[in-house]
Amino acid sequence: MAAFCSGLSKTGIAGLGILPVVIFANLLPPRESTGALLPLLLCGDVFGVMFFRKHASWPHLWRLFPWVIAGVLAGCFALDRVNSAQMQRMIGVILLLMVVLRWQHGRRHDDLAARVPHSMWFTALMGILAGFTTMVANAAGPVMVLYLLAIGLPKLVFIGTSAWFFMLVNAFKVPFSVKLGLITPDSLLMDALLVLPMVPGALLGPRLLGHINQREFEKMVLLLTLAGTIRLLWQAHS
Repeated sequence: MAAFCSGLSKTGIAGLGILPVVIFANLLPPRESTGALLPLLLCGDVFGVMFFRKHASWPHLWRLFPWVIAGVLAGCFALDRVNSAQMQRMIGVILLLMVVLRWQHGRRHDDLAARVPHSMWFTALMGILAGFTTMVANAAGPVMVLYLLAIGLPKLVFIGTSAWFFMLVNAFKVPFSVKLGLITPDSLLMDALLVLPMVPGALLGPRLLGHINQREFEKMVLLLTLAGTIRLLWQAHS
């Protein structure tokens, strides 16, 4: 199920990406789940780029990447030094604030909520947060969903930008994950088997996307992100 949903999230329903993270985190210890999921996600990223490579918004990506790199490096430093429950609570609170910001943006387009997403400090915050969360837990999906929704990208550009972002960032993470012992021969063997259910999900994504209009697409990914954020906070509390 997690592998199938990871493929589907890469080529169709972006907000679904938090579900494989939650499933893996419940089935495996935190460190092992991070390393086991990364190669599988990278395989899904290849499908996303293959289908939507022409739709990316590169100016937005170039603005993000320096901050994402800083976040990845901070995540490497923090992996064995930060209490996971405290980190989950912090990330969850920030994500809830981002959901509120997006909701305000959807209601009023002439106030602060409409200007904030295009400011440099917002890009820096979201880039660092995305880099940090993707390194420590492969959980940058909700961050990027909120960022890409906030800047108002159309559906296809949203998916294409997300596909290129995660393929490049996940590839960048691989050497760090190997050095930290997160990716092992056993996890790679498991990933080789899980590619089989991942591929049908990735192939189904574009077909589903073609039947979803922009407004419903935004509502769906926002609700899935909110559900994932609540789950993150619940895990930290328990």
